[in-house]
Amino acid sequence: MIKALACRQSEFAAALLDPRAPCPGGIVAWNGSDPAVRLAVHRNNVVSSLVDALAETFPVVQELVGDVFFRAMAAVFVRRWPPRTRVLAHYGEDFAAFIEGFEPARSVPYLADMARLEMARVRAYHAADAEPVSAEIVAMAMACGDRVGELRLACHPSVSVLASAHAVVSLWAAHQGVGELGAVDPDAGESALVVRKNLEVLVLKLSPGAVEFVRATQQELGLGSAVAVATSAAPGFDLSSMLGLLMGQGALTSIHLPRRYNP
Repeated sequence: MIKALACRQSEFAAALLDPRAPCPGGIVAWNGSDPAVRLAVHRNNVVSSLVDALAETFPVVQELVGDVFFRAMAAVFVRRWPPRTRVLAHYGEDFAAFIEGFEPARSVPYLADMARLEMARVRAYHAADAEPVSAEIVAMAMACGDRVGELRLACHPSVSVLASAHAVVSLWAAHQGVGELGAVDPDAGESALVVRKNLEVLVLKLSPGAVEFVRATQQELGLGSAVAVATSAAPGFDLSSMLGLLMGQGALTSIHLPRRYNP
């Protein structure tokens, strides 16, 4: 009985997202109307509500391509990748990858990275709270002498970085009314830091090597190793400026020296 009900529910769920699928058997409308007609209305409502949820998450992506194109593209995505959780704020994790393979969007090469940036903002907004590390603790840690390279830094849960071949930070800012959209060169690569400071999610442009440094830090590499990774990517990497930026935005939650164990 339970297995039969599960199969019936799966059949109905699949029919909701496939306009070519026939109305599943056994469905009866309460007022005696044609269940296929009622299903068509329900289909439209489900797809439309999920497209609306994507539009809430990706407003700049929508602005870049226009409402009509966005909703048509999002409808295709919805039918291929329906939600896997009840929390629609998290819906769209695969949207950027979908856009990359969506042929009609090829004329806007920065669209997928903009979707990645906007999804990062949503994740940052819903990330856990954590107290930023104090300047005093950082100063004490940095005074550990020849072991400074062993220091471990921990980033705030909201922190993420994005390296793009396109000017995603400037494009995003221009759509928030910061800077002139016409002055942005979309083909000028930019890197972004996304972090929630208090209740505001910030999108900040990063200098060369900064993305590699943050990623190395998030992988729990020591400070010396993280700097080496960053310097390999960008010989002019400035650690002092990087630490100043992270601390100033509350992007670091701890810095400590691992205990040495003697076998």
